[in-house]
Amino acid sequence: MRAQDKEIQQYRDLMEVPDKFEGGFGFKTIVGALFLGFLMVPGSIYLSLFMGATLGPAAQWVTVILFAEVAKRSMKDLRKQEIFVLFYMTGIALNMPLQGLLWNQYLLWQQYYVQSPAAQAFGIDVPNWIAPSSEVIASTGRTFFMRQWMPAIAFLAGAMVIQRLDQFSLGYALYRITAHIEKLPFPMAPVGGFGVTALAESHDQAERWRWRCFSLGGVMGLGFGLIYTGIPAVTGALFGHPIKIIPIPWLDLTSEISTHEFLPAVPINLVFDLTFVLVGMVLPFWAVVGGFVGLVIMFILNPLLYQAGMLTTWTPGMKVVSTLFSNTVDFHLSFGIGLLFAIFLISLGTAIRPLLRRFITGRREKSPYGNSGEPPPRRSIWHSLVERSKERGQISILLALLIYVVSTIGYILACLWLMPGTPEMGYRDRFPWLFFLGFGFLYQPILSYTAAKLEGLVGQTMQMPLVREAAFILSGYRGSAIWFAPIPRTNYAAAVRSFRVMELTGTKLSSIIKTEILALPILIVTVVIFSELIWRLAPVPSEVYPFAQELWHLRALGFSLQATATQAGSSPFLEALKPEILGWGLGGGLVVFTALSFLNLPTFLFYGMVRGLGQMTPGGIPMEFIGALIGRFYLQRKLGHRNYKRYMSIILAGFMAGVGLIGMAAVAIALILKSTTTLGY
Repeated sequence: MRAQDKEIQQYRDLMEVPDKFEGGFGFKTIVGALFLGFLMVPGSIYLSLFMGATLGPAAQWVTVILFAEVAKRSMKDLRKQEIFVLFYMTGIALNMPLQGLLWNQYLLWQQYYVQSPAAQAFGIDVPNWIAPSSEVIASTGRTFFMRQWMPAIAFLAGAMVIQRLDQFSLGYALYRITAHIEKLPFPMAPVGGFGVTALAESHDQAERWRWRCFSLGGVMGLGFGLIYTGIPAVTGALFGHPIKIIPIPWLDLTSEISTHEFLPAVPINLVFDLTFVLVGMVLPFWAVVGGFVGLVIMFILNPLLYQAGMLTTWTPGMKVVSTLFSNTVDFHLSFGIGLLFAIFLISLGTAIRPLLRRFITGRREKSPYGNSGEPPPRRSIWHSLVERSKERGQISILLALLIYVVSTIGYILACLWLMPGTPEMGYRDRFPWLFFLGFGFLYQPILSYTAAKLEGLVGQTMQMPLVREAAFILSGYRGSAIWFAPIPRTNYAAAVRSFRVMELTGTKLSSIIKTEILALPILIVTVVIFSELIWRLAPVPSEVYPFAQELWHLRALGFSLQATATQAGSSPFLEALKPEILGWGLGGGLVVFTALSFLNLPTFLFYGMVRGLGQMTPGGIPMEFIGALIGRFYLQRKLGHRNYKRYMSIILAGFMAGVGLIGMAAVAIALILKSTTTLGY
């Protein structure tokens, strides 16, 4: 067995799948949905506008800890299935993307974009089902409770319903394929599984080690969160300007110390977030090393490209975000697409090879990732597709694929209704439904499998850049409305990991389905209500919301630049796509992967290098590398590999919980202070 296969086997053995599966939906879930909607959602919206962070995973642990402690004082215990359902529901509330944004930012972003200088400068026509015109917003004031906003709110609700249904389609099918057929390790899944188990088994003396590790991580998170999140949020509400002990979100050295003199076109920033160190201890070691190698390559490659005249839009004095954007347009956009195509071809070959052997020989190839040393039983492909377990509450892969067909057709019908086209344009502004049938049923499943495979192997994923954009351009559509359409572009890798944690905690799928039906209406209503309240407190963006004020303009410029690709005339976006550089990325990726395989070196290095080259926050990679070195050469030698990974998974979960507790307290104080200031009390 190869060294990488042994590491994969060790990750699979960290946490075993239980023999008994139970439901976790009940009265506690209903109370949890109300708690999330009216307490967690406003905090998440505010924090994302204030410092670009979200409560996200941290808030998941805050919620389950709070409910677990209340249950203990009521002389009751929460089962791990009930804890996971609460954990999962919090993820729905705070981690869902929509149109490239967190969905609880959606309305606030749209009101800004329709009024933004970028949209007006590029001539972007924003449809009324996204936001009313800037003139209407100026006349009605800062409020969503107007007739003109009803189409946008209805669009938000409808898009979320289809997106959540979509999780149980291709996302669930990919989970069954990668976890049960390919038996991939999912190195980040035990973080959630161990945390849930630690809370559920805190009374079991034999399992107290889990609670001690979780508590240690929680104390670390409380201390770090107080400095990183708490003090800036509270002082920003009190004095109008936050006091930052640690630079948030990073310390930009690209323009501060004139690094362009010896490292031209290299984005340099320092991130002081301790979370990266702990994540580096949990991720596969060679994947983290690969990420650091990719960063070093970028540091060497960018000056050479600049001297060769290939990075033409970068100028000395640019900050890190502008440097990343300019380098992406000049080179890394096309090169990154080539690398990701290489990953796609590699993953596709890995998946097709055993399937072809099974189809030709009628026998299943023995997987090196399995837990059993016995040869697997003979099974047909059809049996794998229709297999389900009542004890686990599973649905078959075939049913999940049928749900995907229904949801994809729903996307297309919605787009046809929203964009019927006009005779004046020769119906070139009608939604090109035939093209997107192929996009939804051919390209999207293949791309999603690649993302799920990366999640299963290295615990990280990345979206193929410009897939949706390329589809818009190739479809022949003319106009900007298509850039706002609910085109299928779901990242199923997050759903795949969530289903894996569900399995590790012994939770039935039926409980998750009931939770979705309960939580989604509550969350949609509360997002609209609290977006309204936060917008009334102050304009978004403004000095009150510094992260949005600093970065939303850049985001609007980038989006507007892309939208020019379907308008008449030349497009800077199309000029940024260079086929020859794309070919370099594809060829280089295949050569490096082949060389690593030939030399019997961990191919995790390759996946990590791709991630390092495309990282938007390069300052976080050295922190991960430091954590990986400490873990590999100190902690692992003292604790052993198995204990080290088990302990660090739980400590990371506790750390995120501690940061979340501080974040929730700070956000609550900030909202109260801003509300009283606005009301004049």
